[in-house]
Amino acid sequence: MNAEAAPSLPSFPMGETAAPVVLASASPSRRTLLENAGLRFTVEPAAVDEDAVKEALKVEGASAARTAETLAELKAQRVSARHPGSLVVGADQMLECEERWFDKPADRDQAVESLRALQGRSHVLWSAVCIVRDGSRIWHHGAPARMTMRPLSDDVIAAYLDAVGDKALSSVGAYQLEGLGAQLFSRIEGDFFTILGLPLLPLLDVLRANGVLVR
Repeated sequence: MNAEAAPSLPSFPMGETAAPVVLASASPSRRTLLENAGLRFTVEPAAVDEDAVKEALKVEGASAARTAETLAELKAQRVSARHPGSLVVGADQMLECEERWFDKPADRDQAVESLRALQGRSHVLWSAVCIVRDGSRIWHHGAPARMTMRPLSDDVIAAYLDAVGDKALSSVGAYQLEGLGAQLFSRIEGDFFTILGLPLLPLLDVLRANGVLVR
């Protein structure tokens, strides 16, 4: 798969020895976060069977946090082989509620089921990010966010899904906190960028340390 250049947007001054940056993710949210932060990069989603990896790790007794970290590194490793010298950024996010792992819903029925299971309860989002260069992991970071969803009636769930349409299928748990999904929550504890799927501030620190951005 060919790398796709991010659209031309105002960028932050790059470092004098800036290595190319590649985002190994198909997530529109992660791409938007990096674009809005002024980073110049290309996008090349990694071909990874995430469901198979999750199932294997669950059988091994891996935690949701370790699973997110493993997937983030695996994505970066897959893309790094095609981009020598580049800093390849992989990321992943896991949602865990009462020891159950949640995925992106495949359709509206699954979105309804997810929201019914999460309403009135607290859950944890584990977000992981990893940088690989020439096949070697040079940095990784993981962070949790605790989310408490208010009690929701079936009518509220239906009204929410009517309003957001297919956007509900693009996020774990069927909600997007940056939009109408904020209506579903009574409390959040954690970094906003982490909740959106990318611990952005630690990532930018590392990119500055590696000469990608001015310090």
